[in-house]
Amino acid sequence: MADATPERAPEGATGVLVLGDGTVIWGKGFGAEGAAVGEVCFNTAMTGYQEVMTDPSYAGQIVTFTFPHIGNVGANAEDIEAINPHALGCIVREDVTDPSNFRATQGFDTWLRNNGRIGLAGVDTRALTRAIRVQGAPHGVIAHSATGVFDLAALKEQARAWPGLEGMDLAKEVSATQSYKWDDGLWTLGEGYAAHSANPDGPHVVAIDYGLKRNILRSLVAAGARVTVVPATATFDEVMAHAPDGVFLSNGPGDPAATGQYAVPVIQKLLKIGKPIFGICLGHQLLGIAVGARTEKMHQGHRGANHPVKRSADGRVEITSMNHGFAVVTETLPANAEATHFSLFDGSLAGLRLTDKPAFSVQYHPEASPGPQDSHYLFDQFVSQLRNAA
Repeated sequence: MADATPERAPEGATGVLVLGDGTVIWGKGFGAEGAAVGEVCFNTAMTGYQEVMTDPSYAGQIVTFTFPHIGNVGANAEDIEAINPHALGCIVREDVTDPSNFRATQGFDTWLRNNGRIGLAGVDTRALTRAIRVQGAPHGVIAHSATGVFDLAALKEQARAWPGLEGMDLAKEVSATQSYKWDDGLWTLGEGYAAHSANPDGPHVVAIDYGLKRNILRSLVAAGARVTVVPATATFDEVMAHAPDGVFLSNGPGDPAATGQYAVPVIQKLLKIGKPIFGICLGHQLLGIAVGARTEKMHQGHRGANHPVKRSADGRVEITSMNHGFAVVTETLPANAEATHFSLFDGSLAGLRLTDKPAFSVQYHPEASPGPQDSHYLFDQFVSQLRNAA
């Protein structure tokens, strides 16, 4: 049994990852000092670490990056999906070097420190990833102290006692607290994001924010929509008060069954009146629950920018970006729900549509551009559907 007194780390170690089973992994801390507890997952993307760290869907999670060189291009104010990071911390193989990209305005280390997020370098991320693949995503505490002194007994107990993401509603914690308009479009080199580019005559989309990524809103605008964002807890009447032509169900963190306690009744009322719906990630899972399907916690989840998805209609394969630890169970889909996409990694459901209502959803992130444009058609499809219905 570990001593109750603070323990000094091995020479040179200023950070540690302590897992719920008592495993201790030492490394070099960077970013903010402190400790954070959550689920330890891995992401296979080679780029986009700022987008990952600021994606609200990573709330409650510590991200292990499988690509060894993370942070080398620095950080900037554009490559973010939310104002603040939502991932609790990150684990990387190599030390973060000075920025080497013309768009960088600060180092990744500084960016993490300024945003109160912990980094841990020098970890055998391949071994950690393999352990997660075999044993499932563990609970863990990531900690950083410049002194190299840690109370391991307390950290082990914190990791052991954390309840896990099942049954946890995190959408309320990351959602907007009030409604707002969004009209910025996509980013281009040398120009940045297209400001105030929403089509004033375009169909009106109300986006329910369960943990929205900004690039989803930009993609809706680029497809020709006007967009209003409402909080995750918005009621049916509050959604309809904005007179939407269609409703978008966003991505987000936590257990869809928990968020569904207040979200699903709203979605079911929208379906009942025939309001067109498009959902992504958590929104996909909530749509599934709303029509009677069941969701389940995945063994390791899908997180990365290289996930192949097969489209049932024509067999086309899309290279997609994914970030989810729960999935809709295909076998529980009702008769009026058709499976439209499947993961080629494990066969899990990656998309559905209703045959009797104008509603569809995908588990992956078409706005993240890993293909790079394999899945942008979904935004055009949704907005065109709204135009044709007008």
